[in-house]
Amino acid sequence: MTHAHRSSPRRASIAIVGGDTLLGKEVQELLDARKIPANIQLVASFEPEVAGKAASILAIGAEEPIVMSSIEAADLGAAQIVILAASKETGHKAYEKIRGAKPAPVVIDLTGALEDLAESRLRAPMVEPAGFDAKGPIQTVAHPAAISIALLLTQLQKAGSIRRSVIEIFEPVSERGKAGIDELQKQAVALLSFKPLPKTVFDAQISFNMLSQYGSEAPLSLEEIELKIDRHLASLLATSDKDGGAPMPSLRLMQAPVFHGYSVCAWIEFEENPEMDRIFQALGSSHIDVRTADHEPPTNVGVAGQGGITVGSIAQDRNQPRAWWFWMVADNLQIVAENAGEVVREYLE
Repeated sequence: MTHAHRSSPRRASIAIVGGDTLLGKEVQELLDARKIPANIQLVASFEPEVAGKAASILAIGAEEPIVMSSIEAADLGAAQIVILAASKETGHKAYEKIRGAKPAPVVIDLTGALEDLAESRLRAPMVEPAGFDAKGPIQTVAHPAAISIALLLTQLQKAGSIRRSVIEIFEPVSERGKAGIDELQKQAVALLSFKPLPKTVFDAQISFNMLSQYGSEAPLSLEEIELKIDRHLASLLATSDKDGGAPMPSLRLMQAPVFHGYSVCAWIEFEENPEMDRIFQALGSSHIDVRTADHEPPTNVGVAGQGGITVGSIAQDRNQPRAWWFWMVADNLQIVAENAGEVVREYLE
């Protein structure tokens, strides 16, 4: 008697370009935690210092060294999904290797390197309406601040029509990657030691300081980042509700001397005062943790590693009864990883 053996389904292949970056590690941990049925290949964000196509690069992990492929050696075209989590320059280099592949892998861009391409689709599953279909060869995950604000405004619109809003966003240095974190830490040490400050990333003192703009020699300006948030937020609000959604807010971006997590102060005026009960009811969502006055107010440190957004310190404006103040915090890396994970799930279903 012969026995037929049922072969197990072939596992998907996912390559994370920038597996050594803060964002790349966050995405890998989320995919592992969700038990995504895929083989994950980590590709380093940098090339080996020695000449030639090194097959692997040794990167320092949280507990032990991790072996990763170099971009030159990695067979990115063989993957079903390629996640770009390094710099824009590295993203362009990886995409050049992918373009000729048949069939080409789906690219999930977390860096914005490819967002200007015609085939790119801006994604934020956390705020997209049910049945939303934006599948395409390039999936660009929206800026984490834009996703967080869109989620807040979209939910509050259920409490009553929003007339206008003003939003202040406080940027963490981890948005500039490990280099931003290192510069903040080194500046703090240098200040306490009365030594010159390293200013490669911000070209300004960020330690113990708030910035409305970076120095003129900084590789990226706060204005560029603010414009990106504004652009992405406008697209997300238009997508979330085509029948009179929340209007675009006036927003400003400030650089805060914190390592991780966005903090957002929002002033929102409604057409009519919705009252506190309707506000709390509107904020009821699996992606929102609402803190009442009886609970500890949310902080960017307190939500590290937590998904979604946390909202608290909700108070009516004493000078404008139709307006309310909101304090919102979110883990910037986790927000991006969560939305990337949802896009991965869509393509593996």
